[in-house]
Amino acid sequence: MWNAVAKSLLRTKVHQDYSCALLLVQKGRSILAKPPSSRNCWQHTAGAVLPFNMSVRIQKVETLDVNNFVRIHWEDGSESLYPAVWLRDNCQCPDCFLHSAKARKLLMEDLDVNIGVKEVTLTDRKKVYITWPDKHTSEFEAEWLKKRCFSEQARAKMQEELFLPERKYWGSDLQLPNMSFEEVLRSDEIAYKWLSTLKKVGIVLLTGAATRQGELVKLGKRIGFLRLTFYGPTWQVQDKMDANNVAYTTGKLSFHTDYPVLQHPPGIQFLHCIKQTATGGESEVVDGFHVSNKLKKQNLQAFQILSSTPVDFTDVGVDYCDFAVQSKQRIIDVDYKGQVVRINYNNATRDTIFDIPAEKVQPFYAALKEFVDLLNSPEHKFTYKMKPGDIVTFDNWRLLHGRQSYKSGAEISRHLEGAYADWDVVMSRLRFLRKILLNGN
Repeated sequence: MWNAVAKSLLRTKVHQDYSCALLLVQKGRSILAKPPSSRNCWQHTAGAVLPFNMSVRIQKVETLDVNNFVRIHWEDGSESLYPAVWLRDNCQCPDCFLHSAKARKLLMEDLDVNIGVKEVTLTDRKKVYITWPDKHTSEFEAEWLKKRCFSEQARAKMQEELFLPERKYWGSDLQLPNMSFEEVLRSDEIAYKWLSTLKKVGIVLLTGAATRQGELVKLGKRIGFLRLTFYGPTWQVQDKMDANNVAYTTGKLSFHTDYPVLQHPPGIQFLHCIKQTATGGESEVVDGFHVSNKLKKQNLQAFQILSSTPVDFTDVGVDYCDFAVQSKQRIIDVDYKGQVVRINYNNATRDTIFDIPAEKVQPFYAALKEFVDLLNSPEHKFTYKMKPGDIVTFDNWRLLHGRQSYKSGAEISRHLEGAYADWDVVMSRLRFLRKILLNGN
């Protein structure tokens, strides 16, 4: 059984502009078929929402390999292969799926992982009916099935739709995207453009906010809610006596990400300029993903050290409440594919405790120094100065930010209000906005 399936899958090839495997059976063997159209069945760009163009009519449905697979022949000439156990696990009937919560009711302990299909039928070319050995029945819509096609390209397109992984890397040549704060609050289209650009570029400047505290709360409500931390729901960046954070001084802040001391650092940071000093206080940002990729090409060993060494971070003090926080983070976090997904670096809160063997300490410092030197290279960093009413929104997992020093005085000369949000909240709002725009309501 599995040899037949493996051969079928190995012979499956995907046209570069087609989302589902094109597989025609002729004289017992698999051959490639040219798709009837080169239209992409899935398109998305940061500034626009495009519909899922697909044929959702079924030509034929059949079982394969002792009924452990269901194969669908689509009217557009493509085919999709679905494992029986997956179909049973995802039965959409009220006994197996709670539609009001869009959640599975079927328990894993009740699932027969070796299940086969007893009977499969097609109705109106748009619905597949399956009868299982225990006489339970399942009904699947054609569109629902095609969207979940198991071909490599279809799966990749679905991940693109769900997570919007596209990135636009930049250096000192950054053209800082800017939008109206009030329009983001009022317009779903502009809000979608803001969040999708934030995901792609990593930073967006909003302009025209009032120069008073509380504007970030409005922004938080626009996406859902803000992230509460030990510094409060929002916090004031200004020169303070006995500062409990280096940001609350007038000194230079080197490139850093915020809060690597937390096990799950905030994904998004908002900084609202309420008052700006006449001289100094310029903001600096650098694309940490872009620089990490440069380091990987320039010195693979240094990249491997920073992406594998656990570094201790600490933060102790009193603000919203008293806190004593500890964590271990890799400076460069990578996913299972080796792609950079988060930077965790704040030199101020990097602990004096370092839980690695002594002989590995110096190579770590050498790797970190090379990374920091790349961050500070003129070709990589972008400098700008916020004006009162500006709100900079940026990806705290990707960008490192800093500040040039400014002079202290008898009165507060520079005042920013800050807040955090999580990527889960931002992506949730982005998906809802996309749905609203697609539906035109």
